[in-house]
Amino acid sequence: MSDENFESKLSAYCAKSFGADGELADVHRLSGGASMESWSFSHGGEDYVLRRLPSGLSPDDDGLRGVPLSTQADVIEVARSAGVTAPEVRGRLTPEDGLGEGFIMTKAEGETLPHKILGNPEFAAAEARLTVECARELAAIHRIPMSPLLQSLDYFSPAELIGMQKDKYHEIGGQVPIYEHAFHWLEQHAPDASDKYLVHGDFRMGNLMIDHQGLTAVLDWELVRLGDPVQDLAYLCTPSWRFGHYEKAAGGFDSAESFLAAYAEASGAEVDPDRFRFWLIYSTLWWGVACMVMGQIWRSHGDRSLERTVIGRRVSEVEIDLALLFEEILPDTIATPLDWSAPGPQDATGETGYDELLTALEEWNGKHVLPGLAGHDKFQSRVAGNALGIARRQADWGPGFRDAAAARLAAIGCDHRQLCEGLSKGDIAITTPAVWDHLRLSALERLSIDQPKYAGLKVALNKWRHT
Repeated sequence: MSDENFESKLSAYCAKSFGADGELADVHRLSGGASMESWSFSHGGEDYVLRRLPSGLSPDDDGLRGVPLSTQADVIEVARSAGVTAPEVRGRLTPEDGLGEGFIMTKAEGETLPHKILGNPEFAAAEARLTVECARELAAIHRIPMSPLLQSLDYFSPAELIGMQKDKYHEIGGQVPIYEHAFHWLEQHAPDASDKYLVHGDFRMGNLMIDHQGLTAVLDWELVRLGDPVQDLAYLCTPSWRFGHYEKAAGGFDSAESFLAAYAEASGAEVDPDRFRFWLIYSTLWWGVACMVMGQIWRSHGDRSLERTVIGRRVSEVEIDLALLFEEILPDTIATPLDWSAPGPQDATGETGYDELLTALEEWNGKHVLPGLAGHDKFQSRVAGNALGIARRQADWGPGFRDAAAARLAAIGCDHRQLCEGLSKGDIAITTPAVWDHLRLSALERLSIDQPKYAGLKVALNKWRHT
């Protein structure tokens, strides 16, 4: 749908729903949104947000779509009535509107981008309140009583959830050694199926609207379902959702201990640490598989957006995250110091190298394209810059890293596939020093190519060089 056609149909919808005398203005797509589109606009002087299913994403796209948008709107209304700080639903799209599937909300005021909030002095007062406010919002969500609407939502036991993720991973053809160990560990430590509670499913920084005073709205309810409340708590603490503030496990703004204590006070329920660890490792692995799914959607022509492929390369972030999480429960003697650093720049001679071509493209995009863009186009240009950087580092460092990995595997006495199979079955133990060193070094090598600025990389290097 062209921008002009989209705005014409949106204007007609607003005239029908909010009054014919209003005027549509300031229509723009909000940044991000790999699984749902969000559009901001005003009509008649009032600000709104449209959430709709993006083109190319169908109901069977590996569960990334979540619950239908109509159900999301229903749950948001129930949550608001229960005291949850959620935006007001103002309208729902129908097929006759020609805008696709979606609904319209009153626009909440504030900021969602974590890098503009965390550590920003202008948001210091709000950040200081986030621990208590997030705990209260989650406690309010979890105490919403069951109803026919909520009972219609999906529920899966911990064991079923592990199986579903493992099936997706195998269907894509995943072979990441530490993921294999994580699946095996989760299967061995899955808690009993819990009572059914409403869980948000995607409660994290980036899905919370925050102004200078604190939290103004809980957004993005597409993964809402029935489950274990502790899963919501652990999800907020997933390493990928700390947004550069890796040492602050709870969303990048506080420690996990402080957050869990605040939740216990708000809900009246203490959080079992073993259950929390299980869901933290599950949520971390879940995001790694989700990254694979993003890449698979692009590969299968479901959605050919550049963002899908770049997110697909974030699998290596989760390798580092899982290694750091597992190291907390491994014997201290396993994590011996590593002598490793990313390769430095090399003097180039002869004909132009492929890495130099990619460097030139990366510089051109950053210097000549990005500065002239705004909104979603600017976001896409940044994504393109990330993709070019990944390709450049792979061209430069990839062959050497492959040779180093092959030598380590030869010393262990297996190839990559055999290592994955052994870890999956528990036949190969990660407590074997050579195996653990290989997993850590492989994660460092891959992540230094895919995302060298990821905060977990610096944390891992500081820890593993000085263990």
